[in-house]
Amino acid sequence: MHSSDTSIDDIVSVFQLDGKPLRGRTVRLGSDSLGSILARHNYPTELARILAEAATLATLVGTSLKFDGRLLVQAEGDGPVSMLVAEYATNGNLRAYARFDRERWENLQRINKGDRPHMPQLFGAGALALIMVSSDSNMTPYQGVVPLTKATLAECAEVYFQQSEQVPTRVALSAAEHSFENGQPYWRAGGMLLQQIAGDDARGTTDDAWNEARALFGTISDVELVDPELSSDQLLYRLFHETGVRSDALMTVKDACTCNEDRLRGTLASMPQAELAEMADAGILSVDCQFCARHYEIPYADVTSQ
Repeated sequence: MHSSDTSIDDIVSVFQLDGKPLRGRTVRLGSDSLGSILARHNYPTELARILAEAATLATLVGTSLKFDGRLLVQAEGDGPVSMLVAEYATNGNLRAYARFDRERWENLQRINKGDRPHMPQLFGAGALALIMVSSDSNMTPYQGVVPLTKATLAECAEVYFQQSEQVPTRVALSAAEHSFENGQPYWRAGGMLLQQIAGDDARGTTDDAWNEARALFGTISDVELVDPELSSDQLLYRLFHETGVRSDALMTVKDACTCNEDRLRGTLASMPQAELAEMADAGILSVDCQFCARHYEIPYADVTSQ
């Protein structure tokens, strides 16, 4: 495998096609963000890949928020994977985790005989939600939900944009394991989002430009999105150089969890006393953060006396 050029990783860029009513964003996640997140959990390879794609999607969409807050990509269902969550905060923090049944997962792998599982296989009768939460508690969170009926997460995301935002959108997501020069494995993920800007009296119809650009977008390969020797700028030039394309780095992305003891104590204090009593062991409530795996031990008396 190639060596890693970490300077092209953990970066979000926005791009604009010259003179075209189109806009987009690209994301590259590498060992410092995605790698750290996945290293905390012993996920099967294909589940790690799906979670990496979800983290990439959360970053692509989260960087478009017009307010301080968080964007959550959340998939739930009754399949081998019961829940998958990726959360991007507007300060660049990223976190993610998945919950799955290992026995049902192994059975799925046997059925697929090495083939990559599709979304209905993973989640069963599942749904994908994109949830936008403002840091301002007076703002009501917005949630758009679509069924997980398409084969890939990218296709399900395109259905979300079509149904919830009525914005013609193409989404490409990819994730793969690579190796450093010393042979140490690490994960890299890449994604690109392209959207049509609606026509108006001055601009006229924008359909022709959109059709041309989405045809070029459709030529993107999974390998190109995660190639450690191909930066996002180089990929954009490869796709759109005839039209002309400009891109600007927007933000760096970092692995960072928002859990803390004060917030956990508040959550525990709001739970029913009977449930807390069942959780307590020798007067201690032991809780692990599902995202970062940090372990907390809170005295039972501390939260029941609040």
